[in-house]
Amino acid sequence: MRGMTNQSKRALMCWGGWEGHTPKQSTDLFAGLLREAGYAVEISDTLDSYLDVDRLRTFNLIVPAWTMSTISKAQEAGLLAAIKSGVGVAGWHGTMGDSFRQNVEYQFMVGGQWVAHPGNIIDYTVNIVDHADPITSGLSDFHMHSEQYYMHCDPSNQVLATTTFDGSVNEWIAGTVMPVVWKRRWGQGRVFYCSLGHVVTDFDVPEAREIVRRGMLWAST
Repeated sequence: MRGMTNQSKRALMCWGGWEGHTPKQSTDLFAGLLREAGYAVEISDTLDSYLDVDRLRTFNLIVPAWTMSTISKAQEAGLLAAIKSGVGVAGWHGTMGDSFRQNVEYQFMVGGQWVAHPGNIIDYTVNIVDHADPITSGLSDFHMHSEQYYMHCDPSNQVLATTTFDGSVNEWIAGTVMPVVWKRRWGQGRVFYCSLGHVVTDFDVPEAREIVRRGMLWAST
């Protein structure tokens, strides 16, 4: 699977949960970008897509765009088993980092979990901290007007971009540097996460859209 050309790569995008995160619209956006890269993309709106592990293993990439909600033990087990065996996974914001709040093994795989967005929709800066990685190479720091995610993060993550809280909402976190973009492994699978993308229009920011696009390609390499 790893040696396939883009023309033979397959991605499963599974969307659902809280509609405020525009999971379908964001999925449609990135499905188009994957198709432009030569991927065959399957879109699903049911978590039962995770039950058949053998079928999941035929994909190069899984994009879980499912906010909050719940997942059954069998659905979670299928998803995690497929990733652990070598299927890549990539996602953004609450559609991956605020999913299935009772499922700590899922959160272990992601490498973090949302806990707050002080001030809700605000202006903030994203700082590129790894200029050599292919996901962020050539990109400069950029500005967002959206939720600035405060997350509990795994220290084993390879962090590619961060943001700094100024303390204007919660003064006790002033100066806190928070990961925004990271990559990691789950068994043999590559895991990519970006906390940007509260709604699909956040990806009108070119850097935010490009980081997720590259992250998906990296995860499925």
